[in-house]
Amino acid sequence: MNVDLSGAVWFKSTRSTGSKDCVEVAHLDRGMVGVRDSKNPTGPVLVFTPSEWDAFTAGVAVGEFERP
Repeated sequence: MNVDLSGAVWFKSTRSTGSKDCVEVAHLDRGMVGVRDSKNPTGPVLVFTPSEWDAFTAGVAVGEFERP
């Protein structure tokens, strides 16, 4: 899937500290969501469909990805 990232507006969580060790998110066309490493803004981007993003954020909310 090719997604145009040229107009993406990237942001960090409001809970993020001033460090560069964060992920950044951008809302893209057609409801897609891009995620990248703030240390490498020209590096690879993960792109989620709207349903994939909803499933991911729901899993985060219920602790699905917590370490044992």
